[in-house]
Amino acid sequence: MQCGTRPPPIRRALAAIVVAVLTASVVASSSAADNTDIPANHRAEKTDFSDSQILDGFFKIAFGAEYHVAGRVDRIRKFDGPVRVYAEGESRPDRRAQLSRVVADIARRVRHLDIAMTDDSDEANVTVHLVRDRNLGKTIATFYGAERAREIHDSLDPQCLSGFRKNDRYEIEQAQVILTVDNGDFVFLDCAYEELLQSLGPINDTDQVPWTMFNDDVQKGYFDVYDQYLMNILYHPEVKPGMTVQEVKAVLPQVMSDVRGWIARVNGTGP
Repeated sequence: MQCGTRPPPIRRALAAIVVAVLTASVVASSSAADNTDIPANHRAEKTDFSDSQILDGFFKIAFGAEYHVAGRVDRIRKFDGPVRVYAEGESRPDRRAQLSRVVADIARRVRHLDIAMTDDSDEANVTVHLVRDRNLGKTIATFYGAERAREIHDSLDPQCLSGFRKNDRYEIEQAQVILTVDNGDFVFLDCAYEELLQSLGPINDTDQVPWTMFNDDVQKGYFDVYDQYLMNILYHPEVKPGMTVQEVKAVLPQVMSDVRGWIARVNGTGP
């Protein structure tokens, strides 16, 4: 789609292909939307959540999948080692600098996630493909084939996508992220945060949680506190790839205590 062809508000989910699991992403025009002021979004952000509010979102987003073709989606999926992000494609130093800042921000706010940029494509297990909007469809077809690309376009008309491959232990091995570079700063940042975070495991999308960026009707442009809770639970050492809902619930008392302390510390709200 071309930026500017849809009315506000911006509507987005994420696209992720995990073996036989697919979710997808749409972004409407940000030019007329009233929520593209990132500092204003920060000031209006809700930051005080109960355990039940946090865990309700975690179980809705970390398990399941928006579009389920085949295979099990009832287990935790995550990287189980360092994550190295490599950018390729359009030569846009401004976008590459923004992407580097996004990755550094995620690294700072998710305590047990070792994530950083790399200049070595062979070292990378997350590759970010920077493309022009007019080349998005062709790029999707390159990765997912012409037939699946048509399905994605016809059903979702996506603006940016991410996908990952997991092994039989539900460990993510490789992820691909596609971002458009020519649809404005807010769309780029909103896509970069959402797609990178989704490529780390939380692939489901829900309209039942109003505070998460993994909601078609929510746009952030930054890494909000609610989603910091979700990602810190997911990457806590006690939450392991392949865990079921019940197995995660068994370790939650210790996990939530640790995560609450960390979120307060990293956001400067603790003692």
